[in-house]
Amino acid sequence: MKNDKLIPGVILVLIGAAFLLSNFHVLHFHWYNIFHLWPIFLVIAGVNLVFAHNKSTWATILKIAVVVGGFGLLLFGNFENRFSFWPGFHYGYHNDNNDNYDDNGDDNSDSTAVQANATGTFNEPFAAGTHFAVLNISGGGTTYRLNDTTNQLFSADTKQSNGAYEFTHHQDSAAYVIDFHLKNHKGFNFDSDKNSAVLKLNLLPEWEVNVKAGATDLNFDLSKFKIRKFRIDGGAASFNVKFGAPLAETNIDISTGVSGVDLQIPQNAACSITINSGLSDNQFDGFTKINGNTYQTTGFDAAKNKFYVHMSGGLSDFKVRRY
Repeated sequence: MKNDKLIPGVILVLIGAAFLLSNFHVLHFHWYNIFHLWPIFLVIAGVNLVFAHNKSTWATILKIAVVVGGFGLLLFGNFENRFSFWPGFHYGYHNDNNDNYDDNGDDNSDSTAVQANATGTFNEPFAAGTHFAVLNISGGGTTYRLNDTTNQLFSADTKQSNGAYEFTHHQDSAAYVIDFHLKNHKGFNFDSDKNSAVLKLNLLPEWEVNVKAGATDLNFDLSKFKIRKFRIDGGAASFNVKFGAPLAETNIDISTGVSGVDLQIPQNAACSITINSGLSDNQFDGFTKINGNTYQTTGFDAAKNKFYVHMSGGLSDFKVRRY
């Protein structure tokens, strides 16, 4: 083999080996690192250009070491919730063409607008007899936190440097519906650390939570709440969600692009996972593989209360952990 074909050959071997080991779940990769460590490709290309005409053994070893080390960092490096393209630069894009929506995609433009502020507090009083509530969240380029309760039905403390959060609500025949979204936030956001929403929910109702967001850092502890359904429709983002005991049937639907998704469920909870993904890294510790894309906990069929998890995505890290 000619020396000028060695590095492309090594790259192809590493890519093929990575896909093969991932398909057989021998190794787990953090695919979304591509969006954080993309300058590695510039380093690899630069080193090979500098030593393009150097045929010595040490130059060849150096080029191979840079390729192998770069791919190792790219595939195995764990950078938790980071999803930036460059230090200090956070990418986010959101299109508000569908500002008002509910779980069925219906237009809620006639909902009552309560507040629209760049920075502020949102509250919706709890009405006696509210047994089921729906929370719709939309808007990217921000962080969402939820881990506490409130005597209100819903409350939020927000900080936003670009656009404003808008809070609307309406009552339908089955549920009290709350729409919380980032209004007039389009294009690129260069400082998403300044955008945040800390949410609180009432303990009494059963909840359905729908999240529709692009570049987002979301961390929800829902272990105190009764969750009937939880849905994520996201892009390049980080989603960390902790659940408590399931209801008779708790449905979790996850659809992402290039994201890190980390779900936690109780150790003794019955759970079934159905996964439909291309190049994702799946880690389902404590689950038994039933068929090509279905995993279950022991004793799932006989359990009274169950989680049903459905996941789909591209270059994503999907984790379901038991605590």
